[in-house]
Amino acid sequence: MPSRESVSYFGAGPAPLPTAVLEKASQVLLNYNDCGIGITEISHRSADAENILKDTKSALAQLLDIPTQEGPDGYKIIFLQGGGSGEFSASVYHMTALWVEKRRLEIVKELGSEDDTKVFEALRKAVDEEFKLDYLVTGSWSLKASQEAARLVGANHVNVAIDSRKSNNGKFGTIPDESKWSLTPNPAHSGMVYFCDNETVDGVEFPAFPKVDADEYNIIADMSSNFLSRKVDVKKYAAIFGGAQKNVGTTGITIAIIKNSLLTQLAKPDLLRKLNLPVGPVVLDWPTIAKNNSLYNTLPIFDVWIAGQVMQSLLSKATSSSGPKIATQQAESEHKAALLYGVLDKYSVFNVVPDKSVRSKMNICFRIGGESDRDDKEKKFLAGANERLLMGCKGHRSVGGCRISNYNAVSVEKVEKLAKWLEEFAQQQQ
Repeated sequence: MPSRESVSYFGAGPAPLPTAVLEKASQVLLNYNDCGIGITEISHRSADAENILKDTKSALAQLLDIPTQEGPDGYKIIFLQGGGSGEFSASVYHMTALWVEKRRLEIVKELGSEDDTKVFEALRKAVDEEFKLDYLVTGSWSLKASQEAARLVGANHVNVAIDSRKSNNGKFGTIPDESKWSLTPNPAHSGMVYFCDNETVDGVEFPAFPKVDADEYNIIADMSSNFLSRKVDVKKYAAIFGGAQKNVGTTGITIAIIKNSLLTQLAKPDLLRKLNLPVGPVVLDWPTIAKNNSLYNTLPIFDVWIAGQVMQSLLSKATSSSGPKIATQQAESEHKAALLYGVLDKYSVFNVVPDKSVRSKMNICFRIGGESDRDDKEKKFLAGANERLLMGCKGHRSVGGCRISNYNAVSVEKVEKLAKWLEEFAQQQQ
């Protein structure tokens, strides 16, 4: 049986965690904080749980330099269940209710509030003719998010501003130039601009924040697979969310960073129903979760504790006394990605799937060989990797090929071992 130290795991998620965090976790599972019971047994409403939430939010705010002050420009950090897929729905429910109420108030100002029937008819007309949710479809997860939006509010309200397959022979792997995007022309008609910052399946990552005017559009980003791997200017986003099971912790919680101005003035459920728009479940309702300090229902406190410990380990690595503390981890992530891409680009037997301009630093997707010998070569590469205890390099079942997930807990040493096998394999093919 191989030891933990001898195995290098590159799976896309659930992903590796720091060994030191897991060793401490094994202790607190039996006895947390010398209280005689394990952390999974303590009440989620206890003082211990409150402190875990407080410490985890504090660590995250330091890592990403999140403005957490009260007022419309501050942000709330909340923890939910349902994963990134749950937030596909939550973002639709929330941003729809936000748009409807904002438009209703504008109509009341125009018409006055004396005639409710006239206000409602004008609002219904506005919803039918104006309301859109903009999606940037650059991979499998943003595609699923746009499909969920169409399922919930109707395809007529979903504007796919880009579908990168259309400029890449029907496959994901590029992000078209922003001059080719077709966002809803009037920002007031757009409920949000939604994108997935890093596409886990397809190996595509936005190299930088889009040039979309964040003062005009509400920008929502799914960062599930590159969360806490690089600096983020949080102030440009209306909301950011990510499942914990890639770079942050265990499967079970989703972390969301929501601008305070989004948490007020939402359309009431009765009005949404009259407009034939969806009303979301309360466990996905951002204001409810924020108001209850993420404790509206039973939160898996152990998963929050794990995330907090991982965040503390990232803080301990930080070398800069100013600016976002995640900068140190970003430098390491870039170094590891450069090691791997350097070998892949060196040998013609390897073919990196995404365009060089949008290559993910977290999920490195590539094929081996040509059409005639691809299956054989990829099987040989994966078999050799497994023999060397370089595990989890198989591509997603929907696209095949190979994928190396370069998450934070994958050490430089383990990436170097994989780079060495890539070199060795390529030389065998010459």
